[in-house]
Amino acid sequence: MKLINYTLQTQIEYLSENKTNSHFKDYLKSVLEDTSKPYYQRADYIGLSLNEIKSKIDTLSTDISDLQALKKKLTSALDIAKVQVAEIFIANGIDRIDGNVISSLTLSNTTSKTKDEIIIKNEEALINLGYVKFSVDVEAIEKALQTKEGKKELKKLVDVIPITITTPAKIKVNTKRTSANNTQSVETDEILVIEEQIEDYQSEKLVA
Repeated sequence: MKLINYTLQTQIEYLSENKTNSHFKDYLKSVLEDTSKPYYQRADYIGLSLNEIKSKIDTLSTDISDLQALKKKLTSALDIAKVQVAEIFIANGIDRIDGNVISSLTLSNTTSKTKDEIIIKNEEALINLGYVKFSVDVEAIEKALQTKEGKKELKKLVDVIPITITTPAKIKVNTKRTSANNTQSVETDEILVIEEQIEDYQSEKLVA
């Protein structure tokens, strides 16, 4: 388990579209230009930092999913508990119990609501009478516009406006399939930890 965040990782976590992010760019440039370390260690440092962010995102996604499932389960359990407590109260002729921390436990009135359920007996006849909902199939239009017939048919019915969407270049972290370079990875981790320890030491020295 990694207990220390990489400096680059920490800086990535504070990046924002509303900031210039100049400090991050300067630090990243210094990492790339640091020829005192082999190129593969610099690559590992950047890649591992990016992977740590992705790992956090994946963990959060899993946690959110688990929490949603737990919320659903607890909501259902709470409803069941309320009903069964009420059943015990009714069975024992209790309609109210006063508490100390809480005000009291009371029974809510049993309620019922009637809702009409419509059973379709003749769907085609209903459609012919106009009881139907239509919407434009945009995907079908896009496919039709790729053909001469479609372009001719839709020429006066739709306007096609070209929209350019620019996606900025992003670094892709490629994980090696073999474990032949585990030694390099460990070495990189050790260097990064040493780097963090040196920075902490320097910070403590400045404070002192």
